[in-house]
Amino acid sequence: MSGVLLAGGAAAALFASAFSAQGVSSTPDVPPEKIQISVNTVNGSGCPKGTAAVAVAGDNTAFTVTYSDYLAQVGPSSNPTDIRKNCQLNLGVHVPQGFTYAIAQVDYRGYGSLQKGAKGTEKASYYFQGSSDTASRTHEFSGPYNDNWQTTDSTEYSALVWAPCGQDRNFNINTELRVSAGTSATGTTSFMAMDSTDGGANTIYHLAWKECP
Repeated sequence: MSGVLLAGGAAAALFASAFSAQGVSSTPDVPPEKIQISVNTVNGSGCPKGTAAVAVAGDNTAFTVTYSDYLAQVGPSSNPTDIRKNCQLNLGVHVPQGFTYAIAQVDYRGYGSLQKGAKGTEKASYYFQGSSDTASRTHEFSGPYNDNWQTTDSTEYSALVWAPCGQDRNFNINTELRVSAGTSATGTTSFMAMDSTDGGANTIYHLAWKECP
């Protein structure tokens, strides 16, 4: 199926292992100076204060967003508002001079437990500050399901939306998880979580780079 910047320590080790598994490698266009990303604002029921963080790959090929309290659920012990959780991140991105970047691919990971007849939805969009170009994708899941899940959104090079050259534009990420009981048995619980039972990095934004004119 388909703000403070974290660096060093467990986050760095986790991030490095995730990228090794993904097989991501550097390209000749990647700038040698490290990109800097800070979390300006965090809003949403899926990312209470202190539960979302960002880390940048050492080779500038990507960055991750990790969540520690992002779960939507439906069932007898759930509140009505628990069926939908969302998170809006506003990231400050400083790009080395002479380069611009675009989001070429995003890998979302999590864990889902959906009873027979229940439905789950993962939705995400992202855009640069001041831009009318918004990339948005939605993925649906159906029960019975009880396992890790992963979705991948890729963009062809010719369709990439590039950050403006010579300007530091904030990058906005909006994500959503939703669960519906559907025709599942009364008294059962279903949920979708934007994290992983094995502790792996859950959302990876792969970067494409090019030199500015």
